Amino acid sequence: MKLYFMPAACSLSPHIVANELGLDVEFIKVDQNDRTTDQGKNFYNINPHGYIPALELEDGNVLREGPVIVQYLADQKPEAGLAPANGTFARYRLQEMLSFLSTEIHKGFIPLLYARQAGDYIETARPKLEKRFAWINEHLADKDFLMGDRFTVADAYLFALAGWGQAPWLKSYYNAPIHFDHLQNLQAWYSRVKGREAVQKSILQEGLELH
Repeated sequence: MKLYFMPAACSLSPHIVANELGLDVEFIKVDQNDRTTDQGKNFYNINPHGYIPALELEDGNVLREGPVIVQYLADQKPEAGLAPANGTFARYRLQEMLSFLSTEIHKGFIPLLYARQAGDYIETARPKLEKRFAWINEHLADKDFLMGDRFTVADAYLFALAGWGQAPWLKSYYNAPIHFDHLQNLQAWYSRVKGREAVQKSILQEGLELH
């Protein structure tokens, strides 16, 4: 399998999942500006949309949406418990959380990441995103991780997203004008996830500085 990524982007999520599972995955960097890979290939031939992540399978099929990719990877080693079994109510809860992260958090960051283009709209978008993170903070009040007492693919996804406003070591890539210093449960969760071996390995593999 080949995972196409850009440093510090949302593709950090499946990168973490692949390392958590110890899967045989080739990580291929994509240039943010011209969409060429570090092997000199045109990434648009892999994903016509041009965005990451993309997971190329051995049979040539390509998965192009992060929440789907992390579930696919988790299902390669179901015994690891990064996603509940398909068809269970717990799996639907996980998918519910992944959908929330994708539509409310991931997309909610877009105006903040492109503040110049967003203009005055940022003053509408930021309070909404702050409310969503406040909800996550409350959700984590009695949990170590998003889905309970164990790390899942949802935590990998949120870690990648939260870093855009949380991690000083990402400022050269993404600099969203939002901070979570007052959200203590989220802060504690972030530290727990950041301390995982697979997370630190993924950060270093993407050429980021781990502070």
